[in-house]
Amino acid sequence: MNAEYLISDMIIPLRTSDTGEESLSMMNEFVVRHLPIVNNQQLLGLLSEDDILDHDTQEAVGSYRLSTNRPYVQYDDHVYEILRLIAEYRLTLIPVVDQENNYIGVVTMEDMIQYFARTASFSETGSIIVLEMDKRDYHLSEMARIVESEGAVILSSFITSNVDSTRLDVTLKLNQQNVQSIIATLNRFDYEVKATFNESTYVEGLKERYEGLMRYLNV
Repeated sequence: MNAEYLISDMIIPLRTSDTGEESLSMMNEFVVRHLPIVNNQQLLGLLSEDDILDHDTQEAVGSYRLSTNRPYVQYDDHVYEILRLIAEYRLTLIPVVDQENNYIGVVTMEDMIQYFARTASFSETGSIIVLEMDKRDYHLSEMARIVESEGAVILSSFITSNVDSTRLDVTLKLNQQNVQSIIATLNRFDYEVKATFNESTYVEGLKERYEGLMRYLNV
């Protein structure tokens, strides 16, 4: 998935003549903390809420000195590059430009969340297994082989690591809810299972707590 397929048509860019007060009002309306400044299709920069509060809100934003660089993505950049820049600069949205570097829109953090929520790895029911291991022991192909030997499939995976440690957490989303045999096989291959999350168990737990509350209220 590329940036051009995630562009929001709801966000209106700022003009250099807009005041800080007007910009804050627009941010409040769009529920964001950043807005692009555009002049004749040229992306001039990305204005943050903090930038406005550091200046006179009655002045035009074109006179502001912006705290951030000019982060943006090309229309054909992959969704992972969008997510990387949003995380690096802690943005609520990021501008998108075309091949001539003309502004064509923005991708919002909400757009990103909805995109990932619609993907099969998030929307399909199943279970989550978190493994802890040393970095040198990470072999996704081997983990996939073990999972598939039990009739399951890894829908998605991601790694959480710390630069100060040789350990990392590997999170696997599987397409099965009953993963006891998979856990047993992982343990047999000396994998350390740190945590498991099962959707059906979670829902059943909520149902039990709800029924308990209803019984209590009927007493």
